Amino acid sequence: MSINRVVLVGRLTRDPELRTTTTGKSVVNCGLAVDNPYDKDNTNFFNFVAWGKSAEFCANYLSKGRLVAVDGRLQQRKYTTQDGQTREVVEVVADNVQGLDRARDGAAPAGNGGGSGGGGNAPAAAAPSADEFDPFADE
Repeated sequence: MSINRVVLVGRLTRDPELRTTTTGKSVVNCGLAVDNPYDKDNTNFFNFVAWGKSAEFCANYLSKGRLVAVDGRLQQRKYTTQDGQTREVVEVVADNVQGLDRARDGAAPAGNGGGSGGGGNAPAAAAPSADEFDPFADE
């Protein structure tokens, strides 16, 4: 028996860009900066890939700097560059991506604040009014 599970909370290092494969599947590759709780001067950087509804959620509701939770598995793969060099990469394949904060003014909306990829077609909740308490606000 083996277990391959990763849960990371951090900030997006770039805006997610939605692509579509030749077979019509939605995919997003993105970076995540995760602070080291034991060494505040050492941040870890991870790449993750999201597919399907998770990819669409990322592209539609998340942007650079947003705080997110990524739940998935580690994947190691090899590829060959155009100049013939073999490269190896380890990335997180996200099963679920959740926005944990609200978009700043002028940024993409946080949607229903929930995640994606878990199935279900729950309607997005209405955005809270400006005078409601925001526990995630940077004050």
